[in-house]
Amino acid sequence: MASAVLDFEKPFVELDDLVQETQRRITEWSPQLKLELRELKRKRIKLYREIYPRLNSWQRTQLARHPERPYTLDYVSVMCEEFTEIHGDRRFRDDPAIVAFLARMGRESLVIIGHQKGRGTKENIYRNFGMPNPEGYRKALRVMQIAEKFGLPVLTLIDTPGAYPGIGAEERGQAEAIARNLYEMSCLKAPIISLVIGEGGSGGALGIGLSDRILMLESSIYSVISPEACAAILWKDKEKAKDVAQALKMTARDLERLKIIDEVVKEPFGGAHRDYKRAAHIVRRVVRRHLSELKGLPVDELIAKRYEKYRGIGVYLEG
Repeated sequence: MASAVLDFEKPFVELDDLVQETQRRITEWSPQLKLELRELKRKRIKLYREIYPRLNSWQRTQLARHPERPYTLDYVSVMCEEFTEIHGDRRFRDDPAIVAFLARMGRESLVIIGHQKGRGTKENIYRNFGMPNPEGYRKALRVMQIAEKFGLPVLTLIDTPGAYPGIGAEERGQAEAIARNLYEMSCLKAPIISLVIGEGGSGGALGIGLSDRILMLESSIYSVISPEACAAILWKDKEKAKDVAQALKMTARDLERLKIIDEVVKEPFGGAHRDYKRAAHIVRRVVRRHLSELKGLPVDELIAKRYEKYRGIGVYLEG
């Protein structure tokens, strides 16, 4: 069983571990075990369909923040045959909370930019818990401009609680750095695809999220504010976060129904953290499909469609 298991995961994870153990024991001389494995897999599918489609918004939030969920570096290492990391914003320093790569995915050369959280205390401190400083957004913009110069598409992987709110970050222009990215991405002469792989929090997520196609893994979240912060502001009580999560409509299915995102990307049984390599291969197929559609568009049409996309988001009443 995985080292970090959420309460609602336990029945499925226990059965999943039993399936894996049975697979390890099977040989060509064990027909009874093969029958047993087939029955266990059938039960696993049935249990998955009973548990996961019925998860509420707070449970989806817990999955999006799961400590074993794959991060940007995990996806890049599986999706790409070649990748070279680019460091620094050429103004202040490198920000480890945002990573950027020149990469090759099959025959496709592209730029990949993503938030990067850490595992364990030491790495989380180094990555600042995936909360970028201004130099992270400026690094991302520098790499996007490289993509534009050389005619490369851009893939951004979103997974952050939000931009870092520290004094130093504000002194170095946090809001300006995010705003500049939004402006530049709105008219970037290159296809842009954004995929929320975990937690898409506030402007910290949007700073690399303005794109031609917005995708979300099915157990990811995307919101202007975290449930805890919203509960603290409205009720001065973080314990109400579970109720707030439902009201915020921040799950992938919610946002698909509201026509904020373009596609919900399926995850392996039990979530991306149960099989990150399979999750990466699923993401690779989906990204390549969208890239093939976007690459056929003339630049002027691409930018015009991007503009219309964001003009069409939201419902307004005029009176």
